[in-house]
This record gives sequence, structure tokens and C-alpha cells, in this order.
Amino acid sequence: MHDGGTQPGLSVGDIAPDFSLPNQFGEPVSLSGLRGTAVVIMFYPFAFSGICTGELCELRDNIADFAAAGVRLLAVSVDTKYTLRAYARAEGYDFDLLADFWPHGEVAQKYGSFDPVRGMAGRSTFLISAEGRIVDMFTTPTGQARPLERYRKALERL
Repeated sequence: MHDGGTQPGLSVGDIAPDFSLPNQFGEPVSLSGLRGTAVVIMFYPFAFSGICTGELCELRDNIADFAAAGVRLLAVSVDTKYTLRAYARAEGYDFDLLADFWPHGEVAQKYGSFDPVRGMAGRSTFLISAEGRIVDMFTTPTGQARPLERYRKALERL
């Protein structure tokens, strides 16, 4: 895992790696299927953990910022879809929580956001244009929440 501002192997301007993962309802969500829509992919370590819940609740409470920018929010962790469904219900999340469960962390690995020692995704965020290119990306170290202002700054780049 990489705690700097850029991910190994990926740069702003690159085509974002495609993937298809089940959301909390078991429905497949693929990046290529969302072409024509800008997307924020935010990786987080685990459902129901303190910092992650704080981050996701802040995004839930400010989802209008993403909607106003025409951006779809995808939150990705290595949890199962069953855990994610319970998490979304408990916290009132109405955006997609994607299960990068099996192969374990495969999508997080593609994005350079997987910690193989701890078996979890890091706190990395990617803003993908409607054309599928990385417009912005940022990471915070484990144990440190991403500030909402950093998302707003990313959305301004569209």
C-alpha cells in the first residue's frame, strides 16, 4: 500500500482500470458500464469500523455535492455484499457499496490501494471522468480520514 498522493502505476490522465463488482444488493456494477457518467471510487478498509463509518456518513450527508457535479459515488471495501447490505441499512447509505471480497481485494490491487499484510483496502480515492480517465486521485494514511474539502476540490476538476 502507498500512503503518498499518487498510486504506483496509475497517474492522472490514465484510463482507469475496469472492474465489475457486486453492490450491497448483489447487483453487478462495472466501471465500463458507467461510461458517460463521472465516478468517484473511494476505497476504505472495513464496514462498521470507526473512521470508515465517519467518512461514509459525511459523504452520505453531502451526497448532493456529488449529484450536483453529475458524479456517481462508489465505495469499495473487501467486505462481503451481505456485510455491506447490513452496513448500508444501519447507516442509511443510498449509494453503491461494492464488495471487493473475492478474489480478495483484486480491484483495490489494480488501483494500488491494497494492503496485503492486513488484507484490506487503503484509503484511496479516484475521480474518473465520463470518458473513463483518472482526473484526480488522493490517499490518506491508515487511521486518517479523508477531508470532505478534498472531495470538493476533486469535483472542481471536472
